[in-house]
Amino acid sequence: MAASAPTPHGTGFPTEGRCGYYVEKKKRFCRMVVAAGKRFCGEHAGAAEEENARKRILCPLDPKHTVYEDQLAKHLKKCNSRERPKPDFFIQDINAGLKDETEIPEQLVPISFLSEEQMGNLIKKLRKASEGLNSTLKDQIMSHPALHDALNDPKNGDSATKHLKQQASILGNIEKLKLLGPRRCFVEFGAGKGKLSHWVDIALKDAEKVHFILVEKVTTRFKVDGKHRKKNSVFERLQIDIQHLCLNKIPLLSKEKLPVVGIGKHLCGVATGTWLCPSSSL
Repeated sequence: MAASAPTPHGTGFPTEGRCGYYVEKKKRFCRMVVAAGKRFCGEHAGAAEEENARKRILCPLDPKHTVYEDQLAKHLKKCNSRERPKPDFFIQDINAGLKDETEIPEQLVPISFLSEEQMGNLIKKLRKASEGLNSTLKDQIMSHPALHDALNDPKNGDSATKHLKQQASILGNIEKLKLLGPRRCFVEFGAGKGKLSHWVDIALKDAEKVHFILVEKVTTRFKVDGKHRKKNSVFERLQIDIQHLCLNKIPLLSKEKLPVVGIGKHLCGVATGTWLCPSSSL
Protein backbone atom coordinates (compact mmCIF):
# COMPACT_ATOMS: atom_id res chain seq x y z
CA MET A 1 0.00 0.00 0.00
CA ALA A 2 1.34 3.41 -0.94
CA ALA A 3 2.55 5.65 1.85
CA SER A 4 0.95 9.07 1.84
CA ALA A 5 3.07 12.18 2.08
CA PRO A 6 2.78 13.88 5.46
CA THR A 7 0.17 16.61 5.52
CA PRO A 8 -0.42 19.12 8.32
CA HIS A 9 -3.74 19.29 10.15
CA GLY A 10 -6.40 21.59 8.81
CA THR A 11 -5.25 21.53 5.17
CA GLY A 12 -8.20 19.49 3.91
CA PHE A 13 -7.81 17.14 0.96
CA PRO A 14 -6.27 17.46 -2.50
CA THR A 15 -8.55 18.14 -5.44
CA GLU A 16 -9.82 15.00 -7.13
CA GLY A 17 -7.49 13.89 -9.91
CA ARG A 18 -4.64 16.05 -8.58
CA CYS A 19 -1.45 15.12 -6.75
CA GLY A 20 -1.84 14.34 -3.06
CA TYR A 21 1.59 15.71 -2.07
CA TYR A 22 1.50 18.69 0.28
CA VAL A 23 4.02 21.38 -0.69
CA GLU A 24 5.04 22.85 2.65
CA LYS A 25 6.72 25.91 1.15
CA LYS A 26 3.55 26.93 -0.71
CA LYS A 27 1.16 25.77 2.01
CA ARG A 28 -0.99 23.83 -0.45
CA PHE A 29 -1.26 20.54 -2.29
CA CYS A 30 0.54 20.04 -5.59
CA ARG A 31 -1.79 20.89 -8.48
CA MET A 32 -0.35 18.51 -11.05
CA VAL A 33 -2.73 16.02 -12.68
CA VAL A 34 -2.00 12.39 -11.74
CA ALA A 35 -2.21 9.28 -13.89
CA ALA A 36 -5.19 6.97 -13.49
CA GLY A 37 -4.90 4.98 -10.27
CA LYS A 38 -2.05 7.12 -8.90
CA ARG A 39 -2.06 9.39 -5.86
CA PHE A 40 1.06 11.39 -6.70
CA CYS A 41 2.39 13.13 -9.82
CA GLY A 42 5.70 11.97 -11.28
CA GLU A 43 7.59 14.75 -9.52
CA HIS A 44 6.40 13.63 -6.09
CA ALA A 45 6.08 9.91 -6.73
CA GLY A 46 9.00 9.32 -4.38
CA ALA A 47 6.61 10.02 -1.50
CA ALA A 48 4.86 6.71 -2.22
CA GLU A 49 6.46 3.41 -1.21
CA GLU A 50 5.47 1.70 -4.44
CA GLU A 51 7.58 4.14 -6.45
CA ASN A 52 10.72 3.99 -4.29
CA ALA A 53 12.25 1.20 -6.36
CA ARG A 54 12.65 3.55 -9.34
CA LYS A 55 15.22 6.32 -9.12
CA ARG A 56 14.44 9.86 -10.24
CA ILE A 57 17.22 12.14 -11.45
CA LEU A 58 17.46 15.77 -12.52
CA CYS A 59 16.75 16.35 -16.18
CA PRO A 60 20.09 17.26 -17.86
CA LEU A 61 18.28 19.77 -20.10
CA ASP A 62 16.45 21.54 -17.29
CA PRO A 63 17.30 20.77 -13.63
CA LYS A 64 14.03 22.36 -12.52
CA HIS A 65 12.30 19.02 -13.01
CA THR A 66 13.14 15.34 -12.55
CA VAL A 67 12.63 12.17 -14.56
CA TYR A 68 12.86 8.42 -13.96
CA GLU A 69 16.41 7.31 -14.73
CA ASP A 70 15.20 4.33 -16.74
CA GLN A 71 13.09 6.65 -18.94
CA LEU A 72 15.71 9.36 -19.51
CA ALA A 73 16.35 8.56 -23.17
CA LYS A 74 12.63 8.69 -23.96
CA HIS A 75 12.16 11.88 -21.94
CA LEU A 76 14.98 13.75 -23.71
CA LYS A 77 13.18 13.31 -27.04
CA LYS A 78 10.07 15.13 -25.82
CA CYS A 79 11.35 17.42 -23.05
CA ASN A 80 10.11 21.00 -23.49
CA SER A 81 13.68 22.22 -22.92
CA ARG A 82 15.17 20.19 -25.79
CA GLU A 83 16.97 21.91 -28.65
CA ARG A 84 14.57 22.72 -31.48
CA PRO A 85 14.95 24.10 -35.01
CA LYS A 86 15.33 27.88 -34.87
CA PRO A 87 12.46 29.90 -36.43
CA ASP A 88 13.11 32.67 -38.95
CA PHE A 89 12.62 35.35 -36.31
CA PHE A 90 15.54 33.93 -34.28
CA ILE A 91 18.74 35.85 -35.04
CA GLN A 92 21.55 35.17 -32.59
CA ASP A 93 22.25 38.19 -30.33
CA ILE A 94 20.47 40.64 -32.65
CA ASN A 95 19.50 42.76 -29.63
CA ALA A 96 22.60 42.12 -27.52
CA GLY A 97 24.33 45.40 -28.35
CA LEU A 98 27.89 45.89 -29.55
CA LYS A 99 29.89 42.82 -30.51
CA ASP A 100 33.19 44.52 -31.31
CA GLU A 101 35.67 42.91 -28.91
CA THR A 102 37.60 46.19 -28.66
CA GLU A 103 34.54 47.84 -27.15
CA ILE A 104 33.84 45.12 -24.59
CA PRO A 105 35.71 45.25 -21.26
CA GLU A 106 38.18 42.41 -20.85
CA GLN A 107 36.84 41.62 -17.40
CA LEU A 108 33.43 42.34 -15.94
CA VAL A 109 33.41 42.70 -12.16
CA PRO A 110 30.19 42.48 -10.11
CA ILE A 111 29.45 45.66 -8.13
CA SER A 112 29.44 43.61 -4.94
CA PHE A 113 33.15 42.88 -5.50
CA LEU A 114 34.16 46.57 -5.55
CA SER A 115 35.98 48.11 -2.62
CA GLU A 116 34.54 51.12 -0.80
CA GLU A 117 36.93 53.42 -2.65
CA GLN A 118 36.09 51.92 -6.04
CA MET A 119 32.38 52.21 -5.30
CA GLY A 120 32.81 55.87 -4.36
CA ASN A 121 34.65 56.59 -7.62
CA LEU A 122 31.93 54.83 -9.61
CA ILE A 123 29.21 56.90 -7.94
CA LYS A 124 31.11 60.12 -8.75
CA LYS A 125 31.39 59.11 -12.42
CA LEU A 126 27.69 58.30 -12.63
CA ARG A 127 26.71 61.61 -11.02
CA LYS A 128 28.96 63.53 -13.38
CA ALA A 129 27.57 61.69 -16.41
CA SER A 130 23.98 62.42 -15.37
CA GLU A 131 24.48 66.13 -14.66
CA GLY A 132 22.05 68.27 -16.64
CA LEU A 133 19.77 65.38 -17.50
CA ASN A 134 16.09 65.83 -16.82
CA SER A 135 15.70 62.58 -14.92
CA THR A 136 12.76 63.55 -12.72
CA LEU A 137 10.24 60.74 -12.93
CA LYS A 138 6.60 61.22 -12.06
CA ASP A 139 4.54 58.32 -10.79
CA GLN A 140 1.57 57.75 -13.06
CA ILE A 141 -0.55 55.31 -11.07
CA MET A 142 -3.84 54.82 -12.88
CA SER A 143 -6.59 52.22 -13.21
CA HIS A 144 -8.98 50.84 -15.80
CA PRO A 145 -12.66 49.79 -15.57
CA ALA A 146 -11.90 46.44 -17.24
CA LEU A 147 -10.41 45.26 -13.93
CA HIS A 148 -13.05 46.78 -11.65
CA ASP A 149 -14.75 43.50 -10.75
CA ALA A 150 -11.48 41.63 -10.27
CA LEU A 151 -10.06 44.37 -8.05
CA ASN A 152 -13.13 44.23 -5.83
CA ASP A 153 -13.29 40.44 -5.60
CA PRO A 154 -12.95 39.56 -1.89
CA LYS A 155 -11.51 36.16 -2.83
CA ASN A 156 -8.27 37.76 -3.98
CA GLY A 157 -5.39 37.77 -1.53
CA ASP A 158 -2.80 40.53 -1.10
CA SER A 159 -0.51 39.15 -3.82
CA ALA A 160 -3.28 38.81 -6.42
CA THR A 161 -4.60 42.29 -5.61
CA LYS A 162 -1.12 43.77 -5.99
CA HIS A 163 -0.72 42.31 -9.48
CA LEU A 164 -4.22 43.37 -10.51
CA LYS A 165 -3.50 46.97 -9.45
CA GLN A 166 -0.30 46.93 -11.49
CA GLN A 167 -2.10 45.56 -14.55
CA ALA A 168 -4.90 48.11 -14.15
CA SER A 169 -2.36 50.93 -13.95
CA ILE A 170 -0.59 49.72 -17.09
CA LEU A 171 -3.89 49.59 -18.98
CA GLY A 172 -4.79 53.06 -17.74
CA ASN A 173 -1.47 54.45 -18.96
CA ILE A 174 -1.80 52.68 -22.33
CA GLU A 175 -5.24 54.23 -22.76
CA LYS A 176 -3.98 57.69 -21.76
CA LEU A 177 -1.33 57.41 -24.48
CA LYS A 178 -4.14 56.56 -26.94
CA LEU A 179 -2.56 53.19 -27.70
CA LEU A 180 -5.48 51.07 -26.49
CA GLY A 181 -7.58 50.57 -29.58
CA PRO A 182 -8.51 48.33 -32.54
CA ARG A 183 -6.46 47.34 -35.60
CA ARG A 184 -3.12 46.85 -33.90
CA CYS A 185 -0.86 44.13 -32.54
CA PHE A 186 0.17 44.06 -28.89
CA VAL A 187 3.50 42.35 -28.22
CA GLU A 188 3.86 41.36 -24.57
CA PHE A 189 7.51 40.89 -23.63
CA GLY A 190 8.24 38.57 -20.71
CA ALA A 191 4.63 37.44 -20.95
CA GLY A 192 4.68 34.67 -18.35
CA LYS A 193 1.10 33.42 -18.08
CA GLY A 194 -0.07 36.19 -20.42
CA LYS A 195 -2.33 37.96 -17.94
CA LEU A 196 -1.48 41.48 -19.10
CA SER A 197 -2.53 40.63 -22.66
CA HIS A 198 -5.61 38.96 -21.20
CA TRP A 199 -6.72 42.21 -19.57
CA VAL A 200 -5.91 44.28 -22.66
CA ASP A 201 -8.16 41.93 -24.63
CA ILE A 202 -10.92 42.26 -22.01
CA ALA A 203 -10.61 46.05 -22.18
CA LEU A 204 -10.98 46.05 -25.97
CA LYS A 205 -13.92 43.59 -25.90
CA ASP A 206 -15.14 43.19 -29.49
CA ALA A 207 -12.67 45.58 -31.14
CA GLU A 208 -11.79 44.42 -34.63
CA LYS A 209 -8.43 43.15 -35.81
CA VAL A 210 -6.64 42.96 -32.47
CA HIS A 211 -3.69 40.57 -32.34
CA PHE A 212 -1.45 39.53 -29.47
CA ILE A 213 2.06 38.10 -29.58
CA LEU A 214 3.28 36.79 -26.22
CA VAL A 215 7.06 36.52 -25.93
CA GLU A 216 8.50 34.32 -23.17
CA LYS A 217 11.81 32.45 -23.13
CA VAL A 218 10.73 29.57 -20.88
CA THR A 219 7.88 27.11 -20.84
CA THR A 220 5.04 28.46 -18.71
CA ARG A 221 2.32 26.60 -16.85
CA PHE A 222 -1.26 27.79 -16.23
CA LYS A 223 -1.26 30.09 -19.28
CA VAL A 224 -4.42 32.12 -19.87
CA ASP A 225 -4.06 32.11 -23.67
CA GLY A 226 -6.55 29.25 -23.94
CA LYS A 227 -9.37 31.45 -22.66
CA HIS A 228 -9.24 33.43 -25.89
CA ARG A 229 -9.12 30.68 -28.51
CA LYS A 230 -12.79 31.04 -29.43
CA LYS A 231 -12.73 34.84 -29.57
CA ASN A 232 -12.04 37.21 -32.44
CA SER A 233 -8.62 38.16 -31.11
CA VAL A 234 -5.55 36.28 -32.34
CA PHE A 235 -3.15 35.05 -29.65
CA GLU A 236 0.27 33.70 -30.63
CA ARG A 237 2.96 32.64 -28.15
CA LEU A 238 6.68 32.70 -29.04
CA GLN A 239 9.16 30.86 -26.83
CA ILE A 240 12.33 32.86 -27.40
CA ASP A 241 14.76 35.10 -25.52
CA ILE A 242 14.22 38.79 -26.39
CA GLN A 243 17.96 38.97 -27.02
CA HIS A 244 17.51 36.93 -30.21
CA LEU A 245 14.08 38.19 -31.36
CA CYS A 246 13.71 39.91 -34.73
CA LEU A 247 10.20 41.36 -34.81
CA ASN A 248 10.36 42.10 -38.53
CA LYS A 249 10.53 38.38 -39.29
CA ILE A 250 7.50 37.30 -37.27
CA PRO A 251 5.00 36.04 -39.89
CA LEU A 252 1.97 37.62 -38.21
CA LEU A 253 3.56 41.08 -38.19
CA SER A 254 4.95 40.91 -41.71
CA LYS A 255 1.61 39.66 -43.07
CA GLU A 256 -0.88 41.91 -41.29
CA LYS A 257 1.22 45.12 -41.33
CA LEU A 258 -0.51 46.33 -38.16
CA PRO A 259 0.87 49.03 -35.82
CA VAL A 260 2.76 47.39 -32.96
CA VAL A 261 2.35 48.28 -29.28
CA GLY A 262 4.97 46.81 -26.95
CA ILE A 263 3.77 46.02 -23.42
CA GLY A 264 5.31 44.27 -20.43
CA LYS A 265 5.11 43.85 -16.69
CA HIS A 266 7.58 41.17 -15.60
CA LEU A 267 10.77 42.52 -17.19
CA CYS A 268 13.94 43.29 -15.27
CA GLY A 269 16.09 46.31 -16.14
CA VAL A 270 18.36 44.43 -18.54
CA ALA A 271 15.42 42.83 -20.34
CA THR A 272 13.72 46.23 -20.63
CA GLY A 273 16.79 47.63 -22.34
CA THR A 274 16.97 44.62 -24.63
CA TRP A 275 13.26 44.97 -25.43
CA LEU A 276 13.79 48.51 -26.76
CA CYS A 277 16.10 47.20 -29.50
CA PRO A 278 13.56 45.10 -31.44
CA SER A 279 10.79 47.63 -30.77
CA SER A 280 12.76 50.55 -32.19
CA SER A 281 13.69 48.59 -35.33
CA LEU A 282 10.11 48.38 -36.61
